[in-house]
Amino acid sequence: MSVLQEMSPNVKHMRQLEYAVLAKKAILIREELKQGVRKPYKDVIDVCWGDPHRAGIKPLSFVRQVLAACLYPQLVNSDKLPVDVRQRAQRLLQECCGGSVGSYTATRGIPEIVQRISEFITRRDGGAPSPSENIYISPGSQWALTNMLKILVNSEASTRTGVLTPVPCHSTTTLSLEGLGAVIVPYYLSERQGWELQVEELQRALESAKGVCNPVALYVINPGNPSGHIQSRKSMQEVIRFVSEKRLFLLADEVYQECVYGENSEFVSYKRVLAEMGPPLSDTVELASFHSASKGYMGECGLRGGYVELVNLDPAVMIYIYKIFSKDSCAPVLGQMALDLMVNPPQPGDPSYPLYDLEKQHIRTALVHNVKKALAVLNSLPGFCCQPVEAGIFVFPRIHLPPKAIQKAKEVGLKPDTFYCSRLLEEAGVMVTPGCEYGQKEGTFHIRFCIMTPEDIMEELLKRLSSFHTQFMEDFS
Repeated sequence: MSVLQEMSPNVKHMRQLEYAVLAKKAILIREELKQGVRKPYKDVIDVCWGDPHRAGIKPLSFVRQVLAACLYPQLVNSDKLPVDVRQRAQRLLQECCGGSVGSYTATRGIPEIVQRISEFITRRDGGAPSPSENIYISPGSQWALTNMLKILVNSEASTRTGVLTPVPCHSTTTLSLEGLGAVIVPYYLSERQGWELQVEELQRALESAKGVCNPVALYVINPGNPSGHIQSRKSMQEVIRFVSEKRLFLLADEVYQECVYGENSEFVSYKRVLAEMGPPLSDTVELASFHSASKGYMGECGLRGGYVELVNLDPAVMIYIYKIFSKDSCAPVLGQMALDLMVNPPQPGDPSYPLYDLEKQHIRTALVHNVKKALAVLNSLPGFCCQPVEAGIFVFPRIHLPPKAIQKAKEVGLKPDTFYCSRLLEEAGVMVTPGCEYGQKEGTFHIRFCIMTPEDIMEELLKRLSSFHTQFMEDFS
């Protein structure tokens, strides 16, 4: 017997992602297209991921220019790059050990970059202090979240650790919890109220955990992924009072904070709301807030740069936080630099500002256009219902599948929305993700797809989806 077969039972019991079924099919389809097999489409539109560059968005020039000069320092003295790009690259290189991006950094990240993240948070949160020693840069926000879960989940306790987790919720978090042996305590966002988080539902979820596990934390995603909902201050205040009363650690995933476009919607961080509520809450509620260079208009998913800010943690616990982050040596240096460029972009008057602003506005304009277009098309199709999307880069419409389609899915061994997505990929060349990947109420079905794409790609996607869906509903009516 292989030694690897003796792996942790928690890892063995991690569920298989529905995405894997579609990914295999997509590889086959792309290979067939290369070989000249005739299909009703010439390419596969892949909008499964929260990856803007994969979906066709171009990288911001300023970001790539600075990183190019950091990778190839001879460019710092070249007149081929704007002067502020060269100055930024020179400063970043001076902050690297040995003046090279190939060097290790301190555990928490390059100290000067950590300090500038601290200053960004303070500006964002209306002056609420953000001590730099409470910030850790990591290889993406999910990495930092998993490290925090390792601290919270007690794998040796007689009663398993529970974490209140939203439904729907992106799958990487639930997989991390499963891998650590934690109990996922689901709380359902209210789809009819635009995916609102309701404290009454948190109370119900907590009650359901009695005798099952020991709940220690509440995980929230704001702006929502995949829901696109953004929480109000009132809702956040209710959540903070709830975690304080129930003695829960608050994990706030805030990676889509830059992408807010709903009318009368604004992003406010949990850190800011907590600070403004004042003592005793502002001095006692334990909070970890996550952000990333992968999301928002930068979209640099592959550079792997994220951070966590820790609030009100016991100094004794902070010692263990440092230990667990130390085992990874440090986050990728280019990811750290991407974070620096995110929190300190070009300002009016800088040579790079006009192009930077133009490119960013172009992405935002496309996103707003795509949101409106997607909602209009989806809600016009029979069987589809999509709630308003206020923020983030996804739509998550509900689809009412005919009984014959549900029966057919059962016959072929697929979940109903995976069956729908599989047919959509095969017949229309559009790759979206089934709602079962993120969790959904029993008997409901959804799909999720990224809307941060160029407008022409979104137009083609919706055209293909509409044509396929009309035929699908006819075939199974």
